[in-house]
Amino acid sequence: MRLTVYTDYALRVLMYVAVRPEPLPTIGEIADSYQISRNHLMKVVYELGQAGYLDTVRGKGGGLRLARSPEEINLGQLVRHTEPDMALMPCFDPVNATCAISPVCRLRHALAEAQLAFLNVLDGYTLADLVENSAPLKALLTSVALR
Repeated sequence: MRLTVYTDYALRVLMYVAVRPEPLPTIGEIADSYQISRNHLMKVVYELGQAGYLDTVRGKGGGLRLARSPEEINLGQLVRHTEPDMALMPCFDPVNATCAISPVCRLRHALAEAQLAFLNVLDGYTLADLVENSAPLKALLTSVALR
């Protein structure tokens, strides 16, 4: 299973905002720290805001902040939200699935079970777990931003 860049960026944004809450971080700072596209981050931040993960503050001193505590941001839920197509193979597509052996295929069942196990593991983690080591994370993100 492979997660999209979109999910990667969503996780990075939330981690950044969690470890560097003050002053409010901006999309530009986050993009510079991770050396990733501001344009991509703008879409990710917008959708994280729409989903209730982030609040955006406009104006002087504005930026991003978590809309809920890190303990309330479940990784499994976040991945389900940011990965709209979790179909591991074409046969997982409920509309366009075409495979000659679908009626008796055991591979599909095995992969569905593996995918469920993957998501169940993520359900056991929150953003707080990812940023538990906030001091070294903050130091790394600060040193990258200063380059």
